[in-house]
Amino acid sequence: MKSILVTGCNRGIGLELIKQLVALSKPPQHVLATVRQPDKAKELQELASANKSIHILQIDLKDLKSYKPLSKEVGEIVGDDGLNVLLNSAGISSKFARLQYLKAEQLEEHFLVNTIAPTMLTKALLPLIKVAASRSSSPPGLSKGLIVNMSSILGSISSNTTGGLYPYRASKSALNAITRSLSLEVKDDGIIALSLHPGWVKTDMGGPKAPLTVQESVSKILQTLSSLEARHNGQFIQFDGQELPW
Repeated sequence: MKSILVTGCNRGIGLELIKQLVALSKPPQHVLATVRQPDKAKELQELASANKSIHILQIDLKDLKSYKPLSKEVGEIVGDDGLNVLLNSAGISSKFARLQYLKAEQLEEHFLVNTIAPTMLTKALLPLIKVAASRSSSPPGLSKGLIVNMSSILGSISSNTTGGLYPYRASKSALNAITRSLSLEVKDDGIIALSLHPGWVKTDMGGPKAPLTVQESVSKILQTLSSLEARHNGQFIQFDGQELPW
């Protein structure tokens, strides 16, 4: 792949993706990392200083009006080659588990950040992804056109045996439904769209009890993405490639 855009790169999985992408034996020519407050993303800034392939893009994903200008900025960076990969990694998770503590504002915020934002950002960047796919003679996969929506096993309806976590579960389930529809729309363009569960990871969101380190999760994610084929389009998979139930 010549280019990849990752959202939510100030910390956690998003930041680690940037670290490992530029450390590949054949790193992408353009690694585009979005953050809400670049001045506070010190580690990302240091990475960018040492790697000219990293482009830090400022965007508040809650500001849907900023997506069109961002798409223009991305287009100026990738040029006629288009954008190969969009990885919608940014997300939020509520700490409130039960209905009695639930507020409508929490549902609204989770759907905005976890569902609406990745959907509308994909809409804004899809023309650039289609350009990349059309210019590649490779079969569907990482080097052609790929849209990855970071989901969660907690968004799986059939795997929900404990309940609770209404805002997070519902927003990720909705994202899964959107990803499935998207996969059908982009199939004829040779683009793969899928939902990806990164595992339960030791991040601010996952907490210290999580069994996976960020480094382990991201390493497996990149291995999985590199092995994608046309048959993976529309799937819900986890970091190691295992298919998950909707």
